[in-house]
Amino acid sequence: MNDRDKKWGELAEIKRELAERDWFPATSGNLAIKVSDKPLTFFVTASGKDKRKQTDEDFIHVDQNGLPLPGQKGKPSAETLLHVEIFKKTKAECSLHVHTVDNNVISELYYEKGSVTFKGQEIMKAFGLWEEDAEITVPIIANHAHIPTLAAEFSNYVKKDYGAVLIRNHGITVWGQTPFAAKKYLEAFEFLFSYHVKLKLFSITNQ
Repeated sequence: MNDRDKKWGELAEIKRELAERDWFPATSGNLAIKVSDKPLTFFVTASGKDKRKQTDEDFIHVDQNGLPLPGQKGKPSAETLLHVEIFKKTKAECSLHVHTVDNNVISELYYEKGSVTFKGQEIMKAFGLWEEDAEITVPIIANHAHIPTLAAEFSNYVKKDYGAVLIRNHGITVWGQTPFAAKKYLEAFEFLFSYHVKLKLFSITNQ
């Protein structure tokens, strides 16, 4: 198996796992994995596909500008430019973007603050945070319909080889040094979102 096929297989497996969690409602969401550095190329999910199904046209091989390489069929995800920013600015190998009810609710609740911070949760060890009073903050940006504008604002928060950004009422984009790391971070953030939403609902119903 060559490296290109290996990368395809890794991304396909992540897509399968996240689809089983029902994190791709109505064909939403997109995934990307770096294929080469020089020149920069990566696989990104094709637009409008049912991500619960596995096909030979699930991913598009694109260049450093997010444009399909010769011979590719289909259209890259509308948000391919977000993945471009990640791969150009960091050493991340994989980035994942999903729409869930919980991450949308969190983004709406804390949009005016510009970020949401979580503290003291055991699951935060997934980020390498082992201190009892550890905390992690996720920035929240506006959901610009114009993708280049969205990518430009998103880029302001792409500073490390791993990270996450919430887009208001849209979804979360998470990236990591390896496909495994990116998926682990995504699962941890979604756990934190779900916990926080349930805790708020519990607090309201018991007032």
